[in-house]
Amino acid sequence: MAKITVYSKNNCMQCKMTKRYLTEHNISFEEHNINEQPEYVDYLKQRGFMAVPVVDVDGQQAFSGFRPDQLQSIAN
Repeated sequence: MAKITVYSKNNCMQCKMTKRYLTEHNISFEEHNINEQPEYVDYLKQRGFMAVPVVDVDGQQAFSGFRPDQLQSIAN
């Protein structure tokens, strides 16, 4: 099973939708909220991300935004 990490922030609708999708499809994930853990902001910027949510799969593949197509491939 892949290790899924979701980087999110408060009051982010796409973050909520991404987490809901994963939960509804019984995909376990670890969450890092950049409002509560600001140390992850620089990490995401270094990787080229300017917006959350960022979904990281095993540290190999990552994408940002609510992307049901990408989430579906994780669910399979």
